[in-house]
Amino acid sequence: MTITRDDDVLGGEPRIDETRVGVRHVAARVIDSGQSPAYVADQLDLSLAEVYEALSYYYDHVEQMRDLERENEDTFERVRESSLKPKETIQ
Repeated sequence: MTITRDDDVLGGEPRIDETRVGVRHVAARVIDSGQSPAYVADQLDLSLAEVYEALSYYYDHVEQMRDLERENEDTFERVRESSLKPKETIQ
């Protein structure tokens, strides 16, 4: 088991090898949502060891994870601001 990065999968974010499950995704479910690691493993079809490995990686790279979260939030905000707005109707 390893945590891997690949620019072609999840935009290069750290993920559990041979899956599309990102480290931040696991951390969000366990840390932010309060789901148990066993529940997350069951729901994401992972081993409990893979969940703990993702959490270990998250805690070993907290600043990197926060930077990725900020980048995603900034990207989302730019997309939201530049999205097409409905055309105004002239009456």
